[in-house]
Amino acid sequence: MRVKCVICDTIEKIDDSCPLAKKLQNRLIHTYMCTSCDKRIGDNTKKRHKSGNFKLFRKYEVHDQYLD
Repeated sequence: MRVKCVICDTIEKIDDSCPLAKKLQNRLIHTYMCTSCDKRIGDNTKKRHKSGNFKLFRKYEVHDQYLD
């Protein structure tokens, strides 16, 4: 299966029977990102997280004593 990276537009070939290829075929909302772009984004995210400039928005859950 030929796939194209959404960031750098490089075309790569992946095996048709791998889980990533099946995910891309069955769910059209999923996109492919090559390993170099994935690593670069991961490293930049880790740097930003360590600097304190990274905010992770999590869902606020209310603890109700009557529902437990």
